[in-house]
Amino acid sequence: MGNAGSGKTTTARRLAALLGIPHLELDAVHHLPGWEPIDREDFRRTVEDFAQRDSWVVDGNYGAVRDIVLARADTVVQLDLPRLVVMARVIRRSVHRAVSGEELWNGNREHWRDLLRPRKEDNIILWAWTQHGKYRGRYLELVTDPALAELTVVRLRSRAEVERWLATVRR
Repeated sequence: MGNAGSGKTTTARRLAALLGIPHLELDAVHHLPGWEPIDREDFRRTVEDFAQRDSWVVDGNYGAVRDIVLARADTVVQLDLPRLVVMARVIRRSVHRAVSGEELWNGNREHWRDLLRPRKEDNIILWAWTQHGKYRGRYLELVTDPALAELTVVRLRSRAEVERWLATVRR
């Protein structure tokens, strides 16, 4: 879990590779062609099917499926990097994607016009800026929820902490 640009997908891919288990990127499921969101029940069904496996890594922040993921998880990794680090990553990544035309999921691409839109729902840079504190607070509450006391929570606050933690992971 973490804000846009915190390194969720990169960290999740690396973790899944180290553990030799499957990885599911929730953004790739949620965003259909043309950036259309998947139907909520289809989204839940897809995530539920994936989470029935014995072992897996899921990355994303979708409230629509959080209950499914947390009910089957044994560990939650919260990437809580500083806002300036996250913003530098989001801006660099988004500009690169706009220039290169790199496909994200299902034919979707970021465009220059997306980086200039005034609504945070349409502009990943504004989204990351406005949601940083919100995500931080939400996940601090979540990981201290007594109902989730059996979960192992790993809170990583820097790139160096992420690297050190990944170096400890064994199959």
